[in-house]
Amino acid sequence: MTRSELIGIVMQKTPGLTKSQTEVIVEAFFQSIMDALNSGDKVEIRGFGNFRVKSRNPRKARNPKTGGVVDVPAKKVLHFKMGKELRELINSR
Repeated sequence: MTRSELIGIVMQKTPGLTKSQTEVIVEAFFQSIMDALNSGDKVEIRGFGNFRVKSRNPRKARNPKTGGVVDVPAKKVLHFKMGKELRELINSR
């Protein structure tokens, strides 16, 4: 699903909103999540899941082509943990 498809679905479910109003709402929703994660907060949406940023330590890895050792710097990665309702919905198929 793309962002524009999501905007279309939200527009269908809320008949009083125009497309531009729906775009503002969806953009504000995503921007709030990104701002919270950027500031180090955890985002929890009950029934859907939790988003949080994890830090990975620097490490040494092996280049599979040359066999040489490569330094991998420390970085932050996004971690998503599914909520119970979403997990049950997906596993019920």
